[in-house]
Amino acid sequence: MTIVLVMLIILLFLVAGAALAYATGAGAVLFFIFLDMKEYLAMTPQLVFNQVDFFALMALPLFMLVGEIMNRGNITHVLVSFAMSLMGRAKGGLAHVNILTSVFFAGISGSAVADAAALSNTLVPAMVKRGYSRTFAGAITAVSSVIGPTIPPSIILIFYGATMGVDIAALFAAGIVPGLMLAAALMLANTVFAHRENHPGGKEDDRQPVLPSLVRALPALSLPLIIVLGIVFGVMTPTEAAAVAVFAAIAVGYYYRALDFKALKASIRRTVVLTGTIFMFFASAALVIYLSALVKLPQLISGFVLELDFSGTTYLLLLAVVFLAIGMVLDTLLALALVAPVLVPTAIAQGSDPVHIGICVCLTLAMGLITPPLGGSVLVVSAVTGSNYWELFRWVIPFLLVELLVLLAVILFPQTTLFLPMFFGLI
Repeated sequence: MTIVLVMLIILLFLVAGAALAYATGAGAVLFFIFLDMKEYLAMTPQLVFNQVDFFALMALPLFMLVGEIMNRGNITHVLVSFAMSLMGRAKGGLAHVNILTSVFFAGISGSAVADAAALSNTLVPAMVKRGYSRTFAGAITAVSSVIGPTIPPSIILIFYGATMGVDIAALFAAGIVPGLMLAAALMLANTVFAHRENHPGGKEDDRQPVLPSLVRALPALSLPLIIVLGIVFGVMTPTEAAAVAVFAAIAVGYYYRALDFKALKASIRRTVVLTGTIFMFFASAALVIYLSALVKLPQLISGFVLELDFSGTTYLLLLAVVFLAIGMVLDTLLALALVAPVLVPTAIAQGSDPVHIGICVCLTLAMGLITPPLGGSVLVVSAVTGSNYWELFRWVIPFLLVELLVLLAVILFPQTTLFLPMFFGLI
């Protein structure tokens, strides 16, 4: 009865407009009070400090600043032009360009929702102008945004690594192959739909020369290369790579003549706000994690799992279902902070690799952003493009099924994630 009452109070906080982090933290405090464990609240300052006292977390605001700087530069137009030079003459070429641009853009923003918002403003109108339906253009933008959190530098991979104590460089290397698998699967599905729906594109279409587009795009493409290669080859820590990427992003922005002091100031201000929001998630999560440890929730879950005889791959599939459902309703970072420390240790105790689990969890949460009946990326695309929310899902669902098949392959074949980290000696 107490738990139900506290959950109702949290729901009232949310309905009243309170931020999710504040509502969660207040709910945790109420749990302590109703469970007659008020004395443990004296540990709150130390808990919050321990939760954020990770050197790797310094990379988080820096990578976010890189994304903000590049969003205010000419990066999207340059990447779209390069993608058009590669795929523009294929059947359904602009949809392929949408997916390919998400791959390029992923290495800069690392956020599914940010990618969906940015590309909805640029690629969807261009696709509609060429003859695509607005709902299909919006749907392909939403589903391709899932690539963003997988290919480094990924904000949620940094967050997961800091929360679970997993090496971030290994996570970055592990996310590359699944991210490229997602892109290939989406392109294959788009090819099928392009011929079935007779989408625009084909050999008769004009295509920009590849070499000039590549030369112009090289400064933008250098950013993910600086980050990934610097980390993977051990030249820089993730935090050092993030700092170098900030200066490189500023240089690239000025190179494209689309960044000035005003835009840089706005980028810094926005990063400060987002960083404060994320660290509030850490603060509220610290209380929830502490409370779950006091009431022995991880042990209860482990016992329940053992009773059901869920182990190994079966348990990972169960985790995928749980995190997919959670990703539909909770902010991705908050879901990681609250749920991963409770459910993931059981999988690690059963012998699963922490890096492999991290990629599976983060990929599943990202897919929750395009899963009905909610789906944050779909909401953003609907708002930006003016498309009907439910009509978008008509096209999202087939692509979502393709992405779920990729997720299943990643879960069943751990080498898809572990090959590169092992090759570079990161695990």
